[in-house]
Amino acid sequence: MDLLAIGEKIRELRKLLGLTQKDVAAGICTQAQISKIENGDVDPYGSTLYQISQRLGVDVNYFFDIGSTPRLDYVKEVGRQLNITRRNFNYEEMKQLVENEEQNPLFTQNRKNLQLLLWHKGIYEYELNHNIEKAFCLLDEAITLTHSKHFTEREIEILLSKGVILFEEGRLEEALSIYNPAKEHLRLLPHLQDETIISRLYYNTARTLTRLEQYEQSIAICKEAIHWCIEKDNLFILGELHYHIGYNYELIKNNQLAIKYMEKALTVFDLQNDKKYFVFIESKLKSLA
Repeated sequence: MDLLAIGEKIRELRKLLGLTQKDVAAGICTQAQISKIENGDVDPYGSTLYQISQRLGVDVNYFFDIGSTPRLDYVKEVGRQLNITRRNFNYEEMKQLVENEEQNPLFTQNRKNLQLLLWHKGIYEYELNHNIEKAFCLLDEAITLTHSKHFTEREIEILLSKGVILFEEGRLEEALSIYNPAKEHLRLLPHLQDETIISRLYYNTARTLTRLEQYEQSIAICKEAIHWCIEKDNLFILGELHYHIGYNYELIKNNQLAIKYMEKALTVFDLQNDKKYFVFIESKLKSLA
């Protein structure tokens, strides 16, 4: 483990937050110990590093990654690019990115980094080749690489990818059997790197419930997700959530409420300059009027 790299990052975060070494050390260890950690002179206990990470507002794995993975910035950039392809449904580019790194020791010799590749390989095996069996094998292998007692945030993300495939295949009850426990797994996490995982989970759950004609339950889930988005000041899929409530009301023939929520969705998409959804919802509103 690169102790100096860990120490430098602790110093950087501490100064960014305007904390002294004494502030960081309070209730954890001595100021002298923090100084030694920042200089890379000692190997801190895992419990000490965890307490320091909590005080600095980051996940403890952030420090372990820095200390154990060379060229962390490169690995993070690959992860960022894969995330973009996933959000934009660009599976050809996703495949190219994975294939470019499959022989890279930074990924093949590190379980967490290899997991990143297997996860996305599983996604594009389904989306491009419609090979469901291979996709699930890759996704399960990815989870097994790191899973112990509790699910990590990334492991939950991989589970959600399995849920989406099951939804697309019409295996709705199986999808719910993934989504429902995922909520409990998320509650056990002390910190989320990507808070949109909550709204995405709720949205996918709501879509599945709608397909099962459980409209009121779907609406309730969407409203819970909207409340969470507003509380966290996070607009991600806020428009989709409002639209989906409206869509549920449309299905149960309550056009008045359908129009109300679709108009709210229209406002969100307008603010986000999302022309595709804006035009679609405008046409829906005309048909409901």
